[in-house]
Amino acid sequence: MCGIAGFFQTKYNISNEQTYYFLKNKLEKMKNAIKHRGPDDDDIYLSGFLNNNGFSDKTEFPNNIIGGFVGFAHSRLSIRDIKGGHQPMTRAYKNHKATIVYNGEIYNTDYLRKMLSSFDISFETTGDTEIILYCYLVFGTDIFKELNGIFSFVIYDNDTAIVVRDHIGVKPLFYYHNNREFVFSSEPKGIFAYGIKPMINSDSWCEIIGLGPAHTLGNGVFKDIKEVLPGHYLTVTTDYHHNVKVKDLCYWKLKAKPHIDDYNTTVDKCSYLITDSIQKQMVSDIPICTFLSGGLDSSLVSAIVQDNLPDKNLNTYSFDFVDNDINFKSNAFQISRDKPFVDIMVNHINSKHKYLECNNSNQIDCLFKAVDARDIPNMADVESSMLYFCNLVSKECRVTLTGECADEIFGGYPWFHRKEMYMQNTFPWSCDLSPRIVLFKDDFINSLPLKEYVDDAYETSINQCPHTDGETITEYNRRKISWLNIRWFMMTLLNRMDRCSMYSGLEARVPFADYRILEYVFNVPWEYKCYNNQVKSLLVECGKKYLPPEILYRKKSPYPKTYDPTYEKLLGTMVIEEYKSNNKLQKYIDYNKLIKFINSPKDYGKPWYGQLMAGPQMLAYVLQISYMLRKYNL
Repeated sequence: MCGIAGFFQTKYNISNEQTYYFLKNKLEKMKNAIKHRGPDDDDIYLSGFLNNNGFSDKTEFPNNIIGGFVGFAHSRLSIRDIKGGHQPMTRAYKNHKATIVYNGEIYNTDYLRKMLSSFDISFETTGDTEIILYCYLVFGTDIFKELNGIFSFVIYDNDTAIVVRDHIGVKPLFYYHNNREFVFSSEPKGIFAYGIKPMINSDSWCEIIGLGPAHTLGNGVFKDIKEVLPGHYLTVTTDYHHNVKVKDLCYWKLKAKPHIDDYNTTVDKCSYLITDSIQKQMVSDIPICTFLSGGLDSSLVSAIVQDNLPDKNLNTYSFDFVDNDINFKSNAFQISRDKPFVDIMVNHINSKHKYLECNNSNQIDCLFKAVDARDIPNMADVESSMLYFCNLVSKECRVTLTGECADEIFGGYPWFHRKEMYMQNTFPWSCDLSPRIVLFKDDFINSLPLKEYVDDAYETSINQCPHTDGETITEYNRRKISWLNIRWFMMTLLNRMDRCSMYSGLEARVPFADYRILEYVFNVPWEYKCYNNQVKSLLVECGKKYLPPEILYRKKSPYPKTYDPTYEKLLGTMVIEEYKSNNKLQKYIDYNKLIKFINSPKDYGKPWYGQLMAGPQMLAYVLQISYMLRKYNL
């Protein structure tokens, strides 16, 4: 895993030698902004180019501009080919030369290497970066759909930049574009380091208040910041007038088609795909570990990893909060604590396990670090605690496999099963806007097209949902809720996992997010996904070979959170102090509403987002908003 950043621009005249040093300094700043994603190695690449129409006489261009500069910055977390994977990397095949800057992991490198075996290529490394680059040089952009992995990369080829993101969007890639500049980075902060000023507008607030911590795919929340869509690539070129032009192309998308396999065949294919994905994602030149919550998903991943480790010496980690054994309150979303089930799994697979705990101070301190990591308000303490835990794990292991995405793909959440939730004409994990606006000033909220914005985001999403001819209303609604989860809720959790892990230089892999699994399971009928009313029945069947009954049939319980009442009191005190000291926050938050909210009891069982974000998390979210306003002088 790594961090990437760079630009393709014609703003500065390449005939001026001072421009080179000016842009080199920008690249260094961009590289430093994303250094946390790759602390082991770094470098930059900077090259001038002429207009891609082949003109070389500067008198043919306005302002004597005859070309531009392409720049790449890379920070590396060394996982594979520790000595040989230095980037940016340049290779040539039959006088066709290209340069790449790449973040991610490709899991089918053996297959790709075989595709290249009949060509006259001498590899200099054993890593996947070189394989991607040679595959592109030989096969062109058609190769992108053949890559199995999590990735974002940019290739510079003959005065064109090609900007690529993986099928599902596990690895982030943001960009800014105007007539003379295209600037990209793994995180928005890399774009800001180039010199683009962070700004927010009405749409930004609608994203933060109406949809957050989710955000619309392709929307970078900050004004004029976008993200490359999953399964897409951009071509960045110049025209005759030397303007920078961007074309958005799709190389893969999820399709609806009839499912022809019977139940037993479906189980067999799911079992193969899951096992194969986990085995492929174990590839590493350094030791790997897993996150183990004692739930079905992480337990299945951990068991299969342990089963395939030659030395059967797997390190596993679980997360909880100090005194949760005393303060935990069971509710409709969070039924049980993880620890008893973790104990069962540790004994079952004989892993080397660590129980990690987070206290109030750790969690609050990381609220702001989580904004540093994500650049925007996020899942509050659900995210800050994950960031804290990832930091602890990174001190001992640099690669982990997790159970993320299984619930979204296989139908584990309550809104898959409760008709009153999946039949709503809005996002079921965030169906009521009222708790989202309870602390904001009325005139500010009334100035925003909040409901219209959310409704439009929902309608746009469901209109993009693929479907087959002849689907019944029930079948369509089942497919729709699956689509919404994949495009929205799953992306929020993937963003959380990427930023929390990479903030500490930890690579988190998500085997359930293999696009082959998604392609297949998306078209499996609901009666197979919930066979005999068993939640995630396909995963249960897959797990029978690896897991004890207590784990197979455990009722879903989400990522843990603290139930310590002291935490809520600390948040209340902090929010009041933040309000009084930050005049930027005073423009948006109503002080009287804030005091009333702090003094009223919070309902932990009625979240305003997902399953965990209730009253205390709204206070934490406001703290994160305030920190973002201060950090970026918004």
